[in-house]
Amino acid sequence: MANLKDTAKSYEPAHTFNIADLEVVSTDLNVMYDTGVDKDGKEFTYGYIEVDGKQYRVPTSVIAQLKDIIEEKPDLQKFRVKKSGEGMNTRYTVIPLI
Repeated sequence: MANLKDTAKSYEPAHTFNIADLEVVSTDLNVMYDTGVDKDGKEFTYGYIEVDGKQYRVPTSVIAQLKDIIEEKPDLQKFRVKKSGEGMNTRYTVIPLI
C-alpha cells in the first residue's frame, strides 16, 4: 500500500493522446473502438490505435484521407498526421511517408 505522498509523486493526470502526437504511424496497426462521454454528458464512439501501451485517438477525417491515399498508393506502409487548429476547428492532414 502506498502512502499519499508517494501516490501524489507518481500521479499522472489522464491525457487523451492523438494520432498526430506520433512521429510515424504504420498502416498495419489495429484500430479498436471505445465509447466516451463529451462535456454535455452525451456518449460517443471513437476509434484508437495502441502504441507502447498508450491509446491514440484516430479521427474519422484521418481514416477518410488515408482511404483516398491508399486507393492511389496501395503499398503505403507509413504515414504521419499533421494537426492544426483547436476544438471544432481542428484540421488533420495525412502525410504519406516513403
